[in-house]
Amino acid sequence: MFDEDFSRLFHHSNNRSSNLFNISSNDDEFMKTIFGNIHTRRTAHQIDETILELVTDIAQSLIWYGKACYILQQDVDTNKIHTVSFSSEGVISFFGKYIQWVPRRRNRHNDQLFPREIRVLDSKKVMCFDMPIPIKHLLSEQNRTLVVLDQHQSSEIKFLTQAQGDSPSSINYFNFSEWNDIQELALYRATKDTGWNCRKYDSSKRSDFFDCHRLIRFRRNQLMLRDQILNQLSNELSRVGKVYNPKFSINISSSDELPSIAFLNELEVRLEREDVSFDDIIDYCNRH
Repeated sequence: MFDEDFSRLFHHSNNRSSNLFNISSNDDEFMKTIFGNIHTRRTAHQIDETILELVTDIAQSLIWYGKACYILQQDVDTNKIHTVSFSSEGVISFFGKYIQWVPRRRNRHNDQLFPREIRVLDSKKVMCFDMPIPIKHLLSEQNRTLVVLDQHQSSEIKFLTQAQGDSPSSINYFNFSEWNDIQELALYRATKDTGWNCRKYDSSKRSDFFDCHRLIRFRRNQLMLRDQILNQLSNELSRVGKVYNPKFSINISSSDELPSIAFLNELEVRLEREDVSFDDIIDYCNRH
C-alpha cells in the first residue's frame, strides 16, 4: 500500500494544467523530437503531459525495483527516435559502461531454451535512473519494520481460545485490544520519517495537529523524489542527446503550477505558530 501511495507524485488536478514544467533547451526542435516519441503508459499530446507520465513511470519503477532504464532507438524505416523502457533487472554500471546480465529463459512460442547472456549496452543511448540515496535509506529502514508487521498481522488468531467439550465458553486472558495498540504504535513509529498515514483516516488516538504534520512530511518526501527525478532526467537527456547534437542540453524543473517544498516548509512553520487551518493544509497536500 505504501508503494502505491508514495508513487502518486502528481494528483489528478495536475493533469488539467499545461504549464507544469519549466523547460529550457538549446535545441528546441530536437527536444520536441525526443518528447514526441517517448513511450509511456498513456498517449500524451503535449510535452508537459509526456514529462508527467514519464516521471510517474520512473517513480513507480524506482519504488518497486530501485532502478528505471530507458534506451533511445532509431527506426530504420522512418528515421524517428523512440525512447522506450526496458527491464532494469541485471543492469549494472561498470566504469561508465552499462552491462545487463540476462538469465536463462524460454521462448513463449516454441519453448526454445536460451542460454545466459551478458549484454554490453550502448551506453551513449541508455538512460538509467536510480533512487536518490537519502530516500533509499528512508524507505529501506521503514520497510524492514513493515515486513515484520505484515508477517504478524494476523498472529492474534493463535491466541483464540479453542472450545472444549466440558467448557465451551472458557476464558481467554489474551488482551486483543492491547495487541492492536502495540501493532499500531509500531506502525506509526516505523512510518514517522516518511510521514505515511498507513491509510488510517479515523482514529481517536491521533490529533489533527499530528495528522497535518505527517501529511506535510509525506508530501515533502514525494516532492523531493519528484525533483530528483527531474534533475536526473535533465542530465540523462542532455547526455544521450549529444549523440545527435554534440552541444545539446536541456533543463527541466517544476513550475509554480506544481506544489513546492518551500511552500510546504512555510506551511509547517505556520502550523507550529497555529497560523493556518488544518483544512488548508489537507487541501494543499491532497489536491496539489
